[in-house]
Amino acid sequence: MALSKNKIKLIHSLGEKKHRNEHGLFVAEGRKLVTDLLGNCRCQLLAGLPEVLSDISPWSAEEIVIASHEELKKASNLKTVPQLIGVFHQPRQVVGEIKLEGKLHMVLDAIQDPGNMGTIVRLCDWFGIEHIFCSPDSADVFNPKTVQATMGAIARVNVHYLPLKEFLAKNRTLPVYGTFLEGENIYSSTLAGSGFIVMGNEGNGISPDIRQLVTHKLFIPNYPADSRTSESLNVAVAAAIVCSEFRRRG
Repeated sequence: MALSKNKIKLIHSLGEKKHRNEHGLFVAEGRKLVTDLLGNCRCQLLAGLPEVLSDISPWSAEEIVIASHEELKKASNLKTVPQLIGVFHQPRQVVGEIKLEGKLHMVLDAIQDPGNMGTIVRLCDWFGIEHIFCSPDSADVFNPKTVQATMGAIARVNVHYLPLKEFLAKNRTLPVYGTFLEGENIYSSTLAGSGFIVMGNEGNGISPDIRQLVTHKLFIPNYPADSRTSESLNVAVAAAIVCSEFRRRG
């Protein structure tokens, strides 16, 4: 069975958020990424070269299509033609059913860049953070660029979009950490093994409404302290430093 024009059209349409939301689907490209997702996400369509599909079977997908190099090239958004393309159902979990106590969680306040979003999902996977809570105006985790940047971590990290102010206010028994220039040095601060880590917008930082709910302001110092240096760190880099310090203490 060939990869039809309609299926190629569907794959391309999932590059837009409105179509992803309409169908409840997202697309992943590349052998490693797709195989990582197959064990964790329900696959609607799997298209690949015949030697790839026969080499790593059995596959679990609602529909499997043997595709040619040219068909995959037409369907792909990547510069290098992938051997495998998968269309997956977006995983959903009810936030109210998540046990928040005793664990560390990431909170993203208006993160705009898909690459930053994907990198943060990936580092949360590395540091054992299972849930990320995002403001509705944050980058869509199912954006193809974000999915690629997660390097498969999207299969293990749950990303939720919700009004952050109400969510954090409802869970005020847990500490809320955020990075600020006027914060306390993270390397000498007392850090709990559970709570929320808030990372703010690339240009504006943590928004005023969320800032009011932060219970522990942290600062990542530059070195040496009195030297002239960059104005700030990339948000994904800062998130990695913060997560690493929390886990080092734990």
